[in-house]
Amino acid sequence: MKYQILTSTEMQQHQVGEAITLTTVLSIMAIALLSVVIYRLFLSSKGSTTLPGGWKFTWN
Repeated sequence: MKYQILTSTEMQQHQVGEAITLTTVLSIMAIALLSVVIYRLFLSSKGSTTLPGGWKFTWN
């Protein structure tokens, strides 16, 4: 990788947005996955789950 010193006008024209975009995509994917898990968990007729910390839930 070669470093290059930018002029003042080049620095003003430089725009950053990749980190914000990556964060947005990852957060939307996490929300979608969590939504599917909650949907499957609470709309099933019977089942059980164990959460960290010793929490256990069962329903019929």
